[in-house]
Amino acid sequence: MRWARALEAIARSGLTYSQNAFERERFEAVRSIAAEIAAAESGEDAAELRARFADEYGYATPKVDVRGVVLDDRGLLLVREIGETRWTLPGGWADVGETPRRAVEKEVQQEAGLDVSAARVLAVYDRDFRGRTKWPAHVYKLYVRCDVLGGEPKGDGLETEEASFFAVEELPELSPKTPSEHLGRVLVLASDPERGAELD
Repeated sequence: MRWARALEAIARSGLTYSQNAFERERFEAVRSIAAEIAAAESGEDAAELRARFADEYGYATPKVDVRGVVLDDRGLLLVREIGETRWTLPGGWADVGETPRRAVEKEVQQEAGLDVSAARVLAVYDRDFRGRTKWPAHVYKLYVRCDVLGGEPKGDGLETEEASFFAVEELPELSPKTPSEHLGRVLVLASDPERGAELD
């Protein structure tokens, strides 16, 4: 999958900067091959992946996934997405035009029903550094400690069915969106306000 992503990034950057019709044709061919490789690995449809790749434009850079770490005397806030049995930290893709602070505060409010204030960055991890390479995009995960301002945990009915606090020692099964190794490291960082952010 890393090879497919690398080829797609080369093709996208080439299509962004090249005006030569023959070069553009070659970059389109490279993108098509990248979609076929990704489809073979992920089990997704190659034509759908080609269309998804074609929607991306500009110089290829990693996507940003923000995750709110809300930890208080009730425990750790987790959400369960619609159709999922496993739990994850509230969060999702950062939107263009949003600050990182606004992105994580919005995601926690939408997915878990709590108004929060982003307090500090705990970690910035490369999602694939630990072997999760199924999604075609390269992703950085930003974990941000958030303080509760108000509200009660509840799912929004659109993305999440449930939101609840759990004792750190009794966490439910986690979804791949919150890798247990990430969470273990993030909880250590969250418990010590003197520690700086961790980077891959």
